[in-house]
Amino acid sequence: MNSIKRIITVLVVILFFGCSTENDNLNLESVDKPTNIDALMTIEQDNSGKVTILPSGEGVTQYEIYFGDGTLNPVAIQPGGKVEHIYAEGVYQVKIIGITIDGQRTEVIKELTVSFLPPTNLNVIITPQASLMVDVSATADLETYFQVYFGEDPNQIPVDFMESETVTHTYALAGTYQIRVVALSGGVATTEYTENIIITNLTEAPTPTFPSGNVISMFCDAYTDVNVDTWQTSWSQATLDNISINGNATKRYSALNFVGIETTSSPIDATAMTYFHTDVWSSNFTEFKIKLVDFGANGVFGGGDDVEHEITVTAPAQEQWVSLDIPLSDFTNLTTRGHIAQLIYVAAPSGATTVYLDNVFFYNQTPTPLVAAPTPTFPSGNVVSMFSDAYTDVNVDTWQTSWSQGTLEDVLVSGNATKKYSALNFVGIEATSNTIDATAMTYFHTDIWSANFTEFKVKLVDFGANGTFGGGDDVEHEIIVTAPAQEQWVSLDIPLSDFTNLTTKEHIAQLIYVAAPSGATTVYVDNVYFHN
Repeated sequence: MNSIKRIITVLVVILFFGCSTENDNLNLESVDKPTNIDALMTIEQDNSGKVTILPSGEGVTQYEIYFGDGTLNPVAIQPGGKVEHIYAEGVYQVKIIGITIDGQRTEVIKELTVSFLPPTNLNVIITPQASLMVDVSATADLETYFQVYFGEDPNQIPVDFMESETVTHTYALAGTYQIRVVALSGGVATTEYTENIIITNLTEAPTPTFPSGNVISMFCDAYTDVNVDTWQTSWSQATLDNISINGNATKRYSALNFVGIETTSSPIDATAMTYFHTDVWSSNFTEFKIKLVDFGANGVFGGGDDVEHEITVTAPAQEQWVSLDIPLSDFTNLTTRGHIAQLIYVAAPSGATTVYLDNVFFYNQTPTPLVAAPTPTFPSGNVVSMFSDAYTDVNVDTWQTSWSQGTLEDVLVSGNATKKYSALNFVGIEATSNTIDATAMTYFHTDIWSANFTEFKVKLVDFGANGTFGGGDDVEHEIIVTAPAQEQWVSLDIPLSDFTNLTTKEHIAQLIYVAAPSGATTVYVDNVYFHN
């Protein structure tokens, strides 16, 4: 009889495709195998052992169900259909096969437990997520399936799910809800678990916009992070989860008292930075503290040169991202910042606070040039260059003498080698071993960039034929540039004739830059040369 049914079915399919011009172009070779084959199996709680099996999948035209209890023939079900079967108590391997229109098959095995005793060892995992969402999963012994009530609607129909599944629910509003999970077997008795949870309307933290060259990042999708050894030391009192909020990596600390974060293998040198930044979000914190610890040059905590300071943020705003930009000068006891190896967060109420964290970095508020200095175009034969990628430079002994007052860094601006002088009062640049003969040159050139200078000075010193400073034949002259343009490259082409006291130019051994405000100015320098 089954063979006759199959022959009739095949004939119907042949007739259907043979007579319909709309399906003339159907290509069965392009049909993929069924995917995501699964089944929800629920049981009547009346000791009858009646189980309802509802298969699901993608690309399926028919299901076959093998009950796994010795029943020989499978039952065929159309998509959307279900089947009921009576089981005795026991554990069964139920096979669900999804079949495509061209006969391709995908099968899965689902374990079914039929018991008339109440479930035991119920373990429920409830995980609040961002944007009003929550995930619920559960395990138990002797259960067949679970039901979850999300507590949003007193008349809510529960959601059924199996042990291997996670159910996600989205609430309409933020608030506190009671979630109830019920484990069901084939008996009348059930096992339940309830938990009150706080649902928040949390979105991703704001994206920082500081230039990457001004930032040392510990954790931020907008920048390249330095190495952090751990975001939760063994002595921390908190639970850490790495989550994603709308695709943005975020750290969540639950039951937070304090958490230690360490960079001991590669301490952070924040001496050039001016601010510490972090974004925090919590629905219930009343206080938040940030401690920075510098382990000192020996890199060991308790080595005798440690310094630290803690900042307290009282009554931070709740249910919104709070962007903390703390001047490093406020960490008054953090007298050195060259070997920062520890960051500690503390929250109140202690042990009962959940804090979300993002965008942890140090930055320098002083803007930096976004483009390189202009490329000079003078013929190289007309130039004596001290520093420029466009020419071959003469020997310069030092770009920062021991008596200078400022900090020198060799940096790249858009791939172009540049000198950066921070906290500049004055800097001495010397070419004493091979003094510069600029007698054939008519101009001195330098490109400078600063966000905050109000005055800039250029001094040239000729040591004379004896090549010694203070030898009796020294000459020098200083040019003052008042109110130079800020936050753009300023190209200074100064006629050497303007250096009126520089009566000889054959043995130039010293170049001195001076900036105001004294000791509080950052100046970028490029293209330092004489030209005719």
